[in-house]
Amino acid sequence: MKIKLALCITALLLTNMVVAQKFSKEVTSFVSIDTSVVAITNITLIDGTGKDIKREQTILINNGRIQDIGSAESVKLPENALVIDGSGKTIIPGLVMLHEHLFYPKPFENWFSVGQMPFTFPRLYLAGGVTTMRTAGSIQPETDLNIKKWINEGKMTGPKMDVTGPFIEREGYEIPELGFIKGTDEVAKVVNYWADRGVTSFKVYNHITKEDLRICVTEAHKRGLKVTGHLCSLTHREASDIGIDNLEHGFMVSSDFIANKEENLCDPIEARKALGLASEDDPKIESLIDLLIKNKTAITTTPVVFEPFTDHEVVPGGGLEALAPQFQEKVKATYDRFVNKDEKSIALFTKNMKWLKRFNDKGGLLIAGTDPTGAGRTVAGYANQRTIEILVESGFKIEETIKICTLNGATFLDRQKEIGTIEKGKKADIILINGDLTNNIKEIRKMEIVFKDGVGFDSKKLFESVKGKVGLN
Repeated sequence: MKIKLALCITALLLTNMVVAQKFSKEVTSFVSIDTSVVAITNITLIDGTGKDIKREQTILINNGRIQDIGSAESVKLPENALVIDGSGKTIIPGLVMLHEHLFYPKPFENWFSVGQMPFTFPRLYLAGGVTTMRTAGSIQPETDLNIKKWINEGKMTGPKMDVTGPFIEREGYEIPELGFIKGTDEVAKVVNYWADRGVTSFKVYNHITKEDLRICVTEAHKRGLKVTGHLCSLTHREASDIGIDNLEHGFMVSSDFIANKEENLCDPIEARKALGLASEDDPKIESLIDLLIKNKTAITTTPVVFEPFTDHEVVPGGGLEALAPQFQEKVKATYDRFVNKDEKSIALFTKNMKWLKRFNDKGGLLIAGTDPTGAGRTVAGYANQRTIEILVESGFKIEETIKICTLNGATFLDRQKEIGTIEKGKKADIILINGDLTNNIKEIRKMEIVFKDGVGFDSKKLFESVKGKVGLN
């Protein structure tokens, strides 16, 4: 009887292994490596821990996990291993990006509106090296949950996803895709309904009240879930003291610098004006940074969506051709209208990056994302690669930049034991880059293979598959 039971268990495990590796025909077309044992030799390694870069390393992948890492002499290669020569190439962990969306701006006349990108964006994220992402606010949470499920089942191509619920917001901005609560009594209902549906976090928005946030944080934390926010009516200090886990966009949307700010009132024009007037060494920023670190409030930087127009690409990261022709025209027209007219934006952008570096250097948990909204210049995948470039250009060391975009994100998601660094036993979420980032950070755009759970996806092929389609689906 025991022998029969053991055989049944073994058969079940083998069946599950087969199911886990099964992909649809559409997904398989992007898979370049599906061998269970893979060795990448002679590689430059940036492991995501923030430690020094190592050269002439060998990485051994076995059944979706990292089995060994080290010098060629220390790593024994199995006879059945597929060996890839990594000479002149770099390996980094798969990116863990935490302010992503599956939608893109589609404004009409004087209305700001967004449209769901259920097919192009998941592919682009994976093409750009994102193996794990959080949707920091959903307009179609059921769609996002379905996409997550289908990616996990091998029916669609994309990263592993943590889905945030719909924006928790009161009326203020006229964005038709947002739902609006009418009173604080609705907050708990929203949190618990969507937690039951499978979302893993919640996002509060510009016009909420302190009491709205208190209830959201209380209900989410009861269920082991986290709350992030793009805030205006509340200051960063107020939200951190209430217990919010994460604040979006660095300090770019902070209303903390408004003199005599009215409670629960959002005045974005005054907030931006006050930020512009604040000095780089304003005592308020030092005090705020110290408070956020004390309260363990993480900050997400989303530099691409705020990147100045002057002396920069029309679409940061080089993704203009990804857009459908009509969206290319709109983005180019916006760029031409604002280029060489954004001195104040440049100054604020630069100051914010310096503040973020200070927050990071003092021990704050800095994480990264892209937020593909704004003027339509931020495109999934391309923007993720550009985020790494911007951080390095802003004075972050390469090793620290990779850590921010990998381990720090995994730490926030409480998944650092499985992903976020290249270490023995962890899941083989890694990126093979045809270049040396220490010579030129823009080599980050030369991703060849993005391994997710040990399966290698062709980055170039993924990018090519959706050229001219972003904005349509």
